[in-house]
Amino acid sequence: MTITIDRRDGTPIRWVADGAGAEPIVDADYQPALYAAAREDRTRHLEWLADELAADPKVAGVTAERHYRTLAAEERSPTLRIDLDRLGEVRQVAREIRERERREHAPGTLSLYDVDLDPGFRYCLDTGCDPTPNRDLRTLSLSLPPAALAEGDLSNITLEGNRSEDEKSVRERIEADETVREVVERTLAEQDPDVLIVSSAELVSLLGKRGVDLGRRPGYRQLAGESTYVSYGQVGHSPARYAVPGRAIVDRSNSFLLDKSSMAGLEYFVERAGKPLQELARDSIGGVLTAIEIREARKRDVLAPAQKRQTERWKSLETLHSADRGGFSFQPETDNVGGERSSATPGAVHEDVHELDFASLYPNIIREHRVSPETVCCDCHDTADVPELGYSICDSVEGSFLGSVLGPLLDDRSELKRRRRACDGPTPELDAKIEAIKWVLVSCFGYQGYRHAKFGRIEVHEAINAFARECLLTAKEHVEAAGWRVVHGIVDSLWVTPDPDREQTPIREVAGAISDEIGITLEHESHFDWIAFCPRKRSSGAALMRYFGRWNDDAMEDNTDRYKLRGIEARQRSTTAFVERAQRDLLTVFDRERTPQPVCERLARQLGRLRSGAVATADLAITQRVSKHPETYNQATRGKAALERASELGVDRSPGQSVRYVIVDDDRSGPERVRLAFEGPETYDADFYADRLLRAAESVLAPLGWDREDIRQWLDGTRNTTLSSFE
Repeated sequence: MTITIDRRDGTPIRWVADGAGAEPIVDADYQPALYAAAREDRTRHLEWLADELAADPKVAGVTAERHYRTLAAEERSPTLRIDLDRLGEVRQVAREIRERERREHAPGTLSLYDVDLDPGFRYCLDTGCDPTPNRDLRTLSLSLPPAALAEGDLSNITLEGNRSEDEKSVRERIEADETVREVVERTLAEQDPDVLIVSSAELVSLLGKRGVDLGRRPGYRQLAGESTYVSYGQVGHSPARYAVPGRAIVDRSNSFLLDKSSMAGLEYFVERAGKPLQELARDSIGGVLTAIEIREARKRDVLAPAQKRQTERWKSLETLHSADRGGFSFQPETDNVGGERSSATPGAVHEDVHELDFASLYPNIIREHRVSPETVCCDCHDTADVPELGYSICDSVEGSFLGSVLGPLLDDRSELKRRRRACDGPTPELDAKIEAIKWVLVSCFGYQGYRHAKFGRIEVHEAINAFARECLLTAKEHVEAAGWRVVHGIVDSLWVTPDPDREQTPIREVAGAISDEIGITLEHESHFDWIAFCPRKRSSGAALMRYFGRWNDDAMEDNTDRYKLRGIEARQRSTTAFVERAQRDLLTVFDRERTPQPVCERLARQLGRLRSGAVATADLAITQRVSKHPETYNQATRGKAALERASELGVDRSPGQSVRYVIVDDDRSGPERVRLAFEGPETYDADFYADRLLRAAESVLAPLGWDREDIRQWLDGTRNTTLSSFE
């Protein structure tokens, strides 16, 4: 097993598990390669490129080879393999080739392949090196609060490993006349971790500058600086990256999969993607999927393009209109919402509701219907296989590409869920793997339409949507024929309730019949005693993804929470801990009374606590991801005030990073409007948080027909308090 792959002067060094430790193995003979190809009518340009590169000292040699350039290619094409001396020079040589091309030839004359692969991943692909752990990895967690990190104060560092033995805390050991350096180095020597999980990669640099060697050999290396990017309209931040000899670095602030699963989820995808842990840990879910695709493409001798060049096919206006649609949805029923106050339950609250979900609908459509870039709209068939769109799907290709990529993930997830059901106690490792696989499967559909997806294709994206719409409509017809009424449906899920005028076929039996007809399992996901859909705030009807409901007792076994919440404040990232708890408290009253007045009575108690100053400021901290530097904001927003405050305290936040703050005086502007959470503010703006609490209460009462104005009028009026508000 290779724990991590270092580089020394461009030469790869594999750190291989050796008993309880690790041994470095230098591979001085390894030569990375990229490939170049030309248009069919311009293959002579490969000879020109070979001549151009002959005198380049970075190039070890060039060789004429033949490989498949696309998934749908029937024959291998002439390519030029360009071997390099150093592992870190692939992208530089690719840039130089592009510059030569622009000077001498028309753009698009040459295509480059296998350019932007992470170094460790490239090495594993080329050499067959297996980065999969063959023993339990030892981990050591190092954490430092953001303020202390900004000040360079290591006295608050926290160490936690999976081999600790009732040792004194770092603080106690430092106070016992040990320095931070001595504490960290002693812990490293005692535990000899394979993986360092750090709260921020900057901690590696800070400790290194203080003379602390985190690696199995002295020194550390910066792999990349911090940067800001925009993806799907969201501003993100990529922190600086570092490496130390012999140990993998996992940055908690830059690891989506670690956050959503755990080390078990990361280790699962190390095996599936064949990518070293440190590189995989910082990948997005799309990046993990791409790694698996590239590995599968290598098996098929298909090169990975540096730039996606497959353009959208020409379509008729009618086809374009049908194709340019998303998943199907049924508007939730919300009778009487927004109408006159009433203690009667309006149509927005439905009793005895069952939720049915297609298991991994999009990935299963891809596998079952052979939807893949090389099969959709093929040149060898003229059939209308895709509903509505009439696209053909090639059936002469043995094993579709996407089906081969996703099939093992689908099978593994089903097996892991089966094993979890067979266990009596907690299954954290199984849960982590199931969750990690889910996120990558979720990305497989949208990634087909992503403009930078190496093997993506928009027609694949459109075909998946078309099949999904057909699946949901077929399911709707079946449940209604079996005596059930659809109260909501979206993409891959249906919420149904018994039709009071008809006899019902058992819902699990109905789901089984639908599964048999469609070929994709329709699971009985949940049973709710009731479920409430929130109305839209600025238009008629209910919001598709704002609802809450109470699990039926028979559905509580796997759910520690009594309620399922979607879209309301308690599920929103920016909601404070106080408002979240208060909204959940209001939900218990809503569940018990099902009328607005008792909920408002409980709300009045929560407001009383808030206005009396009894709420801890730590429970009022707002977490916000910032999208700009403070000087670029046009409005005096709270986020800008928090950024200005952070800057004054030396804790600079870059676009894409999050900042936590408490509103202390919302009538002011500038840094005095807020206090950062780590400052431990003693006061807060009660009126501001009261407004946030009213919003949360409105979400709870909106299905009963009450809006914020109704709530304010009730709070301002004279009333008799019920005993339920004190329970």
